[in-house]
Amino acid sequence: MKRQNVRTLSLVVCTFTYLLIGAAVFDALESDTERKRWEFLSELRDNLIRKYNFSQEDYRMIEIVIIENKPHKAGPQWKFAGAFYFATVVLAMIGYGHSTPVTYGGKAFCIVYAMVGIPLGLVMFQSIGERLNKCASLVIRRGKRWLRCRRTEATEMNLMLATGLLSSAIITTGAAVFSRYEGWSYFDSFYYCFVTLTTIGFGDYVALQNDQALVNKPGYVALSLVFILFGLAVVAASINLLVLRFMTMNAEDVRREDNELQSASHHVVTLDGEVMAVNGKLLAGHMISLNATDAADQVSVCSCTCLAHRHHNHLNSSNRSSPSLKVSGCHRLLSICPGSKSRPMPIRTHKNPRMRNPSTGLALLGGGSQIKRASV
Repeated sequence: MKRQNVRTLSLVVCTFTYLLIGAAVFDALESDTERKRWEFLSELRDNLIRKYNFSQEDYRMIEIVIIENKPHKAGPQWKFAGAFYFATVVLAMIGYGHSTPVTYGGKAFCIVYAMVGIPLGLVMFQSIGERLNKCASLVIRRGKRWLRCRRTEATEMNLMLATGLLSSAIITTGAAVFSRYEGWSYFDSFYYCFVTLTTIGFGDYVALQNDQALVNKPGYVALSLVFILFGLAVVAASINLLVLRFMTMNAEDVRREDNELQSASHHVVTLDGEVMAVNGKLLAGHMISLNATDAADQVSVCSCTCLAHRHHNHLNSSNRSSPSLKVSGCHRLLSICPGSKSRPMPIRTHKNPRMRNPSTGLALLGGGSQIKRASV
């Protein structure tokens, strides 16, 4: 099995194993808390219904009103500032879900806009990531020269370390900013920054959704947009290095297999249209087209009778009694037939670049080498 197939299968198995491990860990961490929260909310709902004498229909209506009113705390979601923030979230594939189009026209335009904008955004982030890697490479080389290191080139590990540190700096700085403006704890802000820049976008924490921030805090809106765009570019730089490394590994495997096939092709001969290795092993499924010219000059390559004799009328008795071979481009002795009990005949080399395809199928594959009968 090829190395690429083995690697792909290993990746699939490792990914599904990782999914199973993640499911087990989340189950152990969250399921008990979820049950307790549900019991608490159910009890609170029943107490409210009894206290204010709500019907089930009235309570469901109150739920709908509260849920639908939540996005409007940030102000108008579809004025230019809010619409620009939504377009950025769509293009970056974050998908918070804090606001969604409700009209048929808005939904249709969102589909078309995403089909064009998402590939454009991916190319843009990838290009910015490449430029960042280039700048990081220059900084690393100059730093190594200043430190007088023996090797001044920037390796892939150096670039991955640099982009990783930059990503960590952006996330930690963004967490401090959002913690101050949104009133979240630092850990919750860090969690929001990570979920945003990895484009997971759960939507449980969304910036700019309180105190009419989209209208009253334009500087904060601009800061949030810069954080999203620049942070995604830095993350794209890290992903670019990982993808490049994986593609390099695949290219090395393909080159190695090509070299193995090329080296193996120098140890193959064809006998009567069948491809055979020099150790006598028949390689099925390989045929070679033969030319009927020079059929009178051909002979079996061994002294046994295992090969066809349909050309015996064209052979001299002296040639049948003592066959030998000319091998173009080959200077070593070969024992062609494993069924022969006689000693292998010495092979004389013949430097002839002209290919002669005998009708009996004698040819040496690889390097343009051919097997031809030599008169004794």
